[in-house]
Amino acid sequence: MTTPTPGLLPLRPELAGEEPYGAPQLDVPVLLNVNENPYPPSDDVVATIAADVAAAARGLNRYPDREALALRGDLAAYLGQESGVALAPEQIWAANGSNEVMLHLLQAFGGPGRTVVSFAPTYSMYPEYARDTHTRWVAGRRSEDFTIDAGHAVDVIEREQPSVILLTSPNNPTGTALPLPVVEAVLAAAARVTVPDAPDGAGAVVVVDEAYAEFRRAGTPSALELLADHPNLAVTRTMSKAFGAAGLRLGYLAASARLVDALRVVRLPYHLSAITQAAARAALKHTGALRTQVASLRDERDALVDWLRAQGLDVAETDANFVLFGRFDDRRALWQGLLDRGVLIREVGPPGWLRVSVGTPEETARFKEALTETLKELR
Repeated sequence: MTTPTPGLLPLRPELAGEEPYGAPQLDVPVLLNVNENPYPPSDDVVATIAADVAAAARGLNRYPDREALALRGDLAAYLGQESGVALAPEQIWAANGSNEVMLHLLQAFGGPGRTVVSFAPTYSMYPEYARDTHTRWVAGRRSEDFTIDAGHAVDVIEREQPSVILLTSPNNPTGTALPLPVVEAVLAAAARVTVPDAPDGAGAVVVVDEAYAEFRRAGTPSALELLADHPNLAVTRTMSKAFGAAGLRLGYLAASARLVDALRVVRLPYHLSAITQAAARAALKHTGALRTQVASLRDERDALVDWLRAQGLDVAETDANFVLFGRFDDRRALWQGLLDRGVLIREVGPPGWLRVSVGTPEETARFKEALTETLKELR
């Protein structure tokens, strides 16, 4: 009989030595490292949330609406305004952040013996969703300019036969948006996939992660426009970025009602609290002010891109609320130099590149000053 060893736990082997996900959180004056909206909710938004949450609190002795249909209806209406695509509440799914939405997708369509494909560099949580659902992870490559070559994507899909394909537009950490013809090529290849233990002709699910979609430049389309013709397509969004509600933890997707019903099978009972639903619905009452704020952040981003290029730096094309810039022989030294001057950005993505979130004009000015001083010091 084996003698138990105090302090040892029967941890799954693939989790041994793993560290929890998370960007560094340091106490410095200028935080530009996690792509947050730099503006807190306005007094009007706070007042609406407070009133609606107070009303919801009076019923906290009861379980919340486990289907969250009122919230899903509000989200459908918002997407209709934002993208011009008409959606029914039954086509929307909501959860605690887009992280939980993604986990639901892989719980429903991934699993042992199945594969999820994406294209790197991309969001670093994707492999962890795969790991946590026992889904095999395969990463194709992005081109030098961080776009996805449609031919390469199709080759990877045909070779790997995945059950889920994760696309990101705009992509994190690069900011790259996907043209719809690339998404359509992926959808066509996905329809030809033979998924293990799935009905014949089921094909793969294609997920387009549009967490930063509200920041896209004029003329950049949303994959929402493809939903009507592609029942295996899901487009994910979040209230964390454009809505300035990262602390709310509300993510959602739009898809066919049949795909949404599959996610309802794997969700935990009452997964969205009454407080979360009330706060999210309250924030959605203020989408007009939101759009004005997002437009100002887009202008600030575009001006920052122009300034960085004027310094002789490489800058990736971006439709997000952040900018990837480089290239540096020692990016850690530059990151540290900025931190020493009270500005925190993110050391992430391909070697030689750094990512900075779009801040307020005052924060951007501090970043520019710190970067100018650090570059001069390092040169």
